[in-house]
Amino acid sequence: MPPDHASLKDADLNADWRVLQRFVPYLWPKDRPALRRRIVIAMIMVLLAKAVTLALPFAYKLAVDAMTTPSTAAAMGAMALVIAYAAGRFGNVLFNNLRNIAFERVGQDATRHLAEDVFARLHQLSLRFHLSRRTGEVTKTIERGTKSIDTMLYFMLFNIAPTIIELIAVAVIFYINFGWTLVTATAVTVVAYVLATRWITEWRTKLRMEMNALDGQALSRAVDSLLNYETVKYFGAEHRELDRYARATRAYADAAVKSENSLGLLNIAQAVIMNLLMGFAMAYTVWGWSQGRLTTGDLVLVNTYLTQLFRPLDMLGMVYRTIRQGLIDMAEMFKLMDTSVEVSDAPNAHALDLRRATVVFDKVRFGYEDNREILHGLSFAVEAGERVAIVGPSGAGKSTLARLLFRFYDPQGGRILIGGKDIRSVTQESLRSHIGIVPQDSVLFNDTIGYNIAYGREGATRGEIEAAARGAAIADFIERLPEGYETEVGERGLKLSGGEKQRVAIARTLLKNPEIILFDEATSALDSRTEQDIVATMRSVARSRTTLTIAHRLSTVADADRILVLDQGRLAESGSHADLLAQGGLYAEMWTRQQAEREDLSDAAE
Repeated sequence: MPPDHASLKDADLNADWRVLQRFVPYLWPKDRPALRRRIVIAMIMVLLAKAVTLALPFAYKLAVDAMTTPSTAAAMGAMALVIAYAAGRFGNVLFNNLRNIAFERVGQDATRHLAEDVFARLHQLSLRFHLSRRTGEVTKTIERGTKSIDTMLYFMLFNIAPTIIELIAVAVIFYINFGWTLVTATAVTVVAYVLATRWITEWRTKLRMEMNALDGQALSRAVDSLLNYETVKYFGAEHRELDRYARATRAYADAAVKSENSLGLLNIAQAVIMNLLMGFAMAYTVWGWSQGRLTTGDLVLVNTYLTQLFRPLDMLGMVYRTIRQGLIDMAEMFKLMDTSVEVSDAPNAHALDLRRATVVFDKVRFGYEDNREILHGLSFAVEAGERVAIVGPSGAGKSTLARLLFRFYDPQGGRILIGGKDIRSVTQESLRSHIGIVPQDSVLFNDTIGYNIAYGREGATRGEIEAAARGAAIADFIERLPEGYETEVGERGLKLSGGEKQRVAIARTLLKNPEIILFDEATSALDSRTEQDIVATMRSVARSRTTLTIAHRLSTVADADRILVLDQGRLAESGSHADLLAQGGLYAEMWTRQQAEREDLSDAAE
């Protein structure tokens, strides 16, 4: 059953009002006078349409009254009135459509600006946010929020506001023509109608919120499953994925049934209230006619006004629900915008002017969670042009260094210097413009090879893209493809092999032409032959640049100028390959183990 009306709390109303306050600047932009004029024109059209609507019943009444006394003059008068009635109906349609034409640009621009602001905000949020949220749920929140704006604006400006104007005007007309009795009956009925609609719709809104949650869950499960298509196939888990998705869709279907059934209850309640008033008002008019106080046309007048009045009120439940749902969806979208930016530029941040590409980690402490520290006061320095490798057991904190260097996170202690400048004192955009990365899993956009390489630098020419491809030793492969650089790579680049994706990532970084390059486990997922080819390309790319190579396979970094060995977030050893082997420490142990594993594989192959 519907909940008690008191369940609508003042806090909910305040929250709705705050959402509207935040949206007003998008609807009434200070720097767009042309859009403001459109709003004014639209409201003038609303008033003209409503004036015509209020005048039509009088034309109808007078035509009926004229027809009660047959005569040529009366017939001509009635004919003129019915023609005026038809013209008025056309005028109403005309003004309403001119209103829509004037306002359409306003609604679309408001929706567009808000969607762009949300999208920009999402890119400002930290990696922690994006790792903790499901992509499907985030995109669904944005989709619902932006789609609700146009509909919500239409109902608020062109349904609720004109209906209020019409209520006041009808009250005045009824008082002048019929006295307080009909005005009071209409007022009581409208209040009862609104309260009943609001009460039942609040109940329906809660059902709708449950539907949205279940819809988002179903979508996120579908997206998650499809993104992991290969994993599903590897484990023959199609039936499991179908069961998970089916449970979500069944729950959504059950909630949808409840929501639609509640709509029937709302329609019945509205019809009872409306027809009680209609019956009373028309009976009251007939009684007045029987006493000679009212005419036959007055019956038509009352019927027409009440029909016109309840036509928008008949949609009140849907309008109220749409507005409430729109406010809920917009509130969720604004909540995304209000998510605190974990990593932001300092108020006095300046662009990084990198003259010497040095990298320093100075007593850096960091943990993804407060109670689990990954790096424990880590310190090391990389000179300009030096090739440094970072190795260590899994969980030692190697890949965390890349995320800190790009300022996806800020350390809880210590500092990171590039070119002698604390990276927290410079803008993130300028910092990242000087650093390139080839990650372990090179994710490509679902576009062409040329587009993915060109992503390294905006505005790159075709010649520069091809030069980057040659530098990454992938130009010959691309040119052998039927569509060349226009070849589509598929979702996440799945149409390319691991080595091909890595070379595209290297080409993209070459095109960016940064002073510092970070290779983050760039060959860990490749076979030995492809690995050696990629390593050769990496060595070529590293010339005259400061290079940090995070590696699991030690053979790929044995020729590095210096090797840093991390263990449990601390610098355990440092030196060249030969020095570290001579020390007989953790690096020597890892080298011996990997060499033994390689020999075992060779023996097994023989």
